[in-house]
Amino acid sequence: MRGLVFLLSGALFGAGLHISGMTDTTRVRGFLDIAGTWDPTLAFVMGGAIVPMFIAWRLTPGRAPLIGGVFPARPDQDITRPLVIGSILFGVGWGLVGLCPGPAIASLSYGGWQGGVFLVAMLAGMWAMPPLRRALDRRGARA
Repeated sequence: MRGLVFLLSGALFGAGLHISGMTDTTRVRGFLDIAGTWDPTLAFVMGGAIVPMFIAWRLTPGRAPLIGGVFPARPDQDITRPLVIGSILFGVGWGLVGLCPGPAIASLSYGGWQGGVFLVAMLAGMWAMPPLRRALDRRGARA
C-alpha cells in the first residue's frame, strides 16, 4: 500500500511540475534572468509549495502520517559553510541547465537524450559527494 501511495505521490508531483512549466528550461532560466525578460511564473510555483509546507509544519507536531512511520524532524535552522557552498553550487547548476532534480526526473518522460545526460551527471555528483565530503573534512581537520 505504501508503495502505491509513493508512486501516486511522485506521479502527482511530476504532473504538477510539468503542468506548471517547471520542466521547461527556458521558463526556469527566464525566472533567473532578472535583468532581462524576467518570467515570474516560478515565484508562484514556489509560493504554491512554500505556503502548504509552512502550514504542514505547524500542524504535524503530535500527529502521525496516515500510512505509518513518523514525520521527519524539522530541518536545522543554522546557516553553515557547507549549506552556503551547496546552495551556491545548486544555484549555479540550476542556472546553467535550467533544471533541478525534481523537474529533471519528470522531464525524462519526454525530454530526449539531454535529460538523460543531466540525470547521469546528477547521479554521478550524488555518488561522488560523500567521499569528497569526507576528504574535505579530513583536510580541514589537519589545517
